[in-house]
Order: sequence, then C-alpha cells, then structure tokens
Amino acid sequence: MADALKAEGNKAFSAKDYPTAIEKFTAAIEIEPENQILYSNRSAVYAAQSEFQKALDDAEKAISIKPDWSKGHARKGAAYKGLGDLLAAHDAYDEALKIEPDNAQAKAGMSAVQRAINAEANADGVTGDPTGGLGGIFNDPAMFQKLASNPKTASLLADADFMEKLKQIQQNPNSVGEQIRDPRFLQVMSVLLGIDMSFGGEGGQGGPFSAGAADEPMPDVQPASTPSQPKKEPTPEPEPVDEEAVAKKQAQEAADAEKKIGNDFYKKKQFDTAIEHYEKAWELHKDITYLNNLGAAKFEKGDYQGTVETCQKAVEEGRDLRADFKTIAKAFARIGSAYEKLGDLTQAIEYYHRSLTEHRTPDALNKLRNAEKVKATAEKDSYIDAAEAEKARELGQKKFQEADWPGAVEAFTEMTKRAPTDPRGYSNRAAALIKLMAFPQAVQDCDEALKLDPKFMRAFMRKGQALVAMKEYNRAIDTYTEASEVDDGTHRREIEQQQQKCLEAQFSARAGETEQQTMERIQNDPEIMSILQDPVMQSILQQAKTDPAALQEHMQNAQVRIKIQKLTAAGVIRMGR
Repeated sequence: MADALKAEGNKAFSAKDYPTAIEKFTAAIEIEPENQILYSNRSAVYAAQSEFQKALDDAEKAISIKPDWSKGHARKGAAYKGLGDLLAAHDAYDEALKIEPDNAQAKAGMSAVQRAINAEANADGVTGDPTGGLGGIFNDPAMFQKLASNPKTASLLADADFMEKLKQIQQNPNSVGEQIRDPRFLQVMSVLLGIDMSFGGEGGQGGPFSAGAADEPMPDVQPASTPSQPKKEPTPEPEPVDEEAVAKKQAQEAADAEKKIGNDFYKKKQFDTAIEHYEKAWELHKDITYLNNLGAAKFEKGDYQGTVETCQKAVEEGRDLRADFKTIAKAFARIGSAYEKLGDLTQAIEYYHRSLTEHRTPDALNKLRNAEKVKATAEKDSYIDAAEAEKARELGQKKFQEADWPGAVEAFTEMTKRAPTDPRGYSNRAAALIKLMAFPQAVQDCDEALKLDPKFMRAFMRKGQALVAMKEYNRAIDTYTEASEVDDGTHRREIEQQQQKCLEAQFSARAGETEQQTMERIQNDPEIMSILQDPVMQSILQQAKTDPAALQEHMQNAQVRIKIQKLTAAGVIRMGR
C-alpha cells in the first residue's frame, strides 16, 4: 500500500497538485515510517511550495534514517538554499558529493550555491568575478566536444557568427553578461553545467531560469550593480519512481545467486550449507520459493519439525505477498510429507487436502491416497484383538440361536474386524445373512472365507445354499463340485445330496415347458451353450447317439459327469434321444 501511495504522490507532484502529493506521501509515511525515500519526496514537494523549513525537516529525517544516502543531503542543501543559508547549503551539497562524487544533482546544486555566494560577494563590493563565476564554465577544454555530442547544441557549431561570440567569451569570460539574453548561450550553459535551464518570463526574454534537475532554484543572472530580481523557485523533482525498484531488483539478483549456491549444495547432499544459503536468500529478498527450498533441505536432512515450521511460514508470508497458488500448494504438500514422516497421518492427510485445494497435482493426489490407505490399514491393524474377536463370535452365536439375525450380523461383523484372518467370522455372518434373505451378500462372505481357507467346507455349503435360493442352480452345482475336489471324504455324502437337490430343482423349474420353450431357455443360458460348444462334449454327445452305454462310461469322470447332469437338468439330453 505504501508503494501505491508513493506512486499516487509522484503523479500528483508531476501534475503540480502539491496538496494531494503531500497527503499521499504523508499517508505512505504512516505505513512505512522508516522509508527515507518517502521523506525525501515530501521534502521536494514542500520546497516546491516554498515551505523550506518543512522541506529541511523532512530532509533531516531522511538523513537520520540513512546517513550514507547522498540524495538526502542534496535535499537538505536545496532546503537551506531556499531558506537563504548558502553556507549551510554548501556544506550539505559537499557532504552529498563526499558520499557520491558523481551525483549530478549534488554537483549542479553545489555549482548554483557557489555562484550565488559569489554574486552576493560582488553585490557587497567584494572583489571577485563580476559574472558570478558563470564565465569560467566557458574555459572547459572539452567544451566544444560536449557541445558537438549533445543534439541540443550540435547545430549551433555550424553558425559562424555564434562561434565567433563563443570564442570571444572564452578569451574574455566577463563578457558573458553581454550575451546572456541570447537563448543559444543559455542552451550552451545548460549543457556545460549539466542542468536543465529554461526561461521563466513571457516569450523567454529577460526572466529568471531554474534548474529542475538540481532540485533547487537557480539564481538570477544580473550585472552586479543591478538589484536582484525576485527569485522564482523551481519545481523540485521527487525521488525517481524506479529507484526503489532498482534496489529491489538488485536484492533479488543477489538472493537468486544465494539460492543457486544453495541448490548446488543441495544436489551434493550438503544440506546444512544449503540451508545457510537459502536463509541468506530469504533475508535479501522476500520470495517464498526460498522458504520452500529451505523446507526441502530440512526435510532431506531429517528435520521434519523444522520443515513444518518453515513451510508454514512460507504459506503465511505467501498470503501477504500474494504468492502464486502453485507455490503455496507446494508448501502445503511438503508439510504433509513431513507430518507423514513424523507418523501423524491425520495431519498429513489434512495438509495434502489443503495442497490439492490450492492446486491439484498428480503427485499430491498420490500422496493423499497412499496416506489414507496407510492410515486405514494402521487403524485396522490396531483394532485386531483375538480375545475381543472370540467374545464377538460367542455373542453372534447367541444372537443366532435367539433368531436375532440383525444382532448376529452385527456381532459377526465385529468379529471380522477383530480377527480379519479368521474365516469363521465371514462364514457365520453368511449364515445370518441367508436367514435375512440377503443372498448376494452371503455369497460374498463365503467367497471371502474361502480365500482365507480354500478347504473350509462349511463356507462351500452355505454358498451353495445361497445360490440355490437365488435359483442359480448351475453355479450351485459348480460350488458343490469344487467342494468335492477338496473334500477328504468326510462330506462326500452331504455334497452329493446337495448336488441332487440342485438337479431336482432344475427339473422342477422346467416342469410343464413345451419343447419350444425349452429350446428358447437353453439358447438364453450361456453356461449350457458353453457346454454344447465344447468340442469334447460334442464328441461325447455324438457318440451317445449311437451308443447310450458309452455315456455312462464317460460319467466316471467327475467333470464330465457334472456337465452331463447340467445338460440333463436343462433338458438337452432328453431332446437328443
């Protein structure tokens, strides 16, 4: 906001709206009371309004903030000049030139003060240069070279009459007063003095001239015997708008150089040294990229708490600096990674979410999903307890016996959480689900139990029972076939009985069908069509047409027997006979 107010003040000053300029610079000072440029600018405005004491106060304040700033001393010189204290003005300009010998503004101000001092001495009858020192500027050995190199005066050198007058002044500097009304000589003096001189009177004749670049009024040039004309104070220029920008740019360049050095050490895994250079970069220029790099170095070093603190600072500073949301997202993601390393998955997930809110990237999304998965697994593992699982199983059995099927499902669900590798929890819950006629869920639980124990016969039986209830007879027959393959003979009779029930159920389901209805059903049954398209089964069925006894022989093979039973139950064998 201070920068914006300063820009508005400069704009008002350029428009000669001095009250507004004062208002804007004063408001900016309230925000940044230690900014010497703001006091310098306001000093210039006060001088433009001939309020030289206020201009001096602001110049003194600028110098107190930054004593080695030549511009502040130049402002002080301009204020003293306006107050009429030429010796104090001379000392102020002298101090400015000691700090910055090439300061053109201070040079011009010093030259103007010196001429004013000489003019006062001559007016008091003191022996000296009657031209107030102006004639001496024409004795510069490089005068013609300076005039030829400046587009404002280069064309004058082609005028023979003007060149003759110029040589006369070189020979007799005191004759400059005779030529001073010629605007061409004022232009020459402007180039030689390095200041901008312009006429102040109507038509550019006989009026006083000012030196805007010198940041102070120039003295009137009159013969020593002529009374002084009232001095017209010039419009002093405020501090260049880009002066602070130049300083910022230099600071950023220095900071970037530190960051580059830090990056080099980071690549070499010399993280302590990298951290030092990233910290220097941040001190030189406020860019949260440096803080993000600093956080990365601390993370690689293993200082995860330090990473969190640094990246949180990056987010806070980034909000104030209006940093790119992508950069802030990166800081949030790194905080999440640090918390994950610290084992705080809840915080890690929260900061990954914040990162994705700022900017969605595949990397942050993958980190979030992995953290959520790890957290879920950890929570699940922490819940495992064999003793509590047994309590849940006993409670489930009690609820089952009491015909409290929902209560049984709830208890057996708790058992699966407490003992996720015990197949009994899933099988028992399947039994309760069958009672509730939730057959698809019962089948899923049986499949889960069989993954844990492929020979768990009770799970096979309950799965087959659910499939029969769903009238998926072929799937039920396949389930019982799988059971028979892993059975040690203990459940053979039970399995065969269940298979027979499935076949009978299929026969019952097609009772009363016409031949046409049977054909349509077969064609719409993908499993039966798959059996019929099997080359081996086609060969067996073809052989059975001429030798029915061969069919009994093929049924010695369990796999073939099941397929023939399915075809018989579906009505295919009957149709082929």
